[in-house]
Amino acid sequence: MARGGWTYIMAAKPRGMTYIGVTAYLAARVDQHRRDVGSAYCRRYGIRTLVLAEWHEDILAAIAREKALKAWKKAWKYRLIEQTNPGWRDLYDTIA
Repeated sequence: MARGGWTYIMAAKPRGMTYIGVTAYLAARVDQHRRDVGSAYCRRYGIRTLVLAEWHEDILAAIAREKALKAWKKAWKYRLIEQTNPGWRDLYDTIA
């Protein structure tokens, strides 16, 4: 039986550098990013703020969504974030 997963977007600042990832354990993964042990890309650009998280019942669906989002233009990603999180606030406290 496949389990679900999360597609998420982290940001350095509003409308700044973003990182898109997928994980089965969102709180733990975001904590890694916040402690600068998550990814070299996030470390390099100071990306530590969770601005969007989407739950998927199947991890394969989460992976497909991640790949699709990575192919989007920046403006599309920003619009997606601003639809649910217009202030680009850190969502970590809502999931931890």
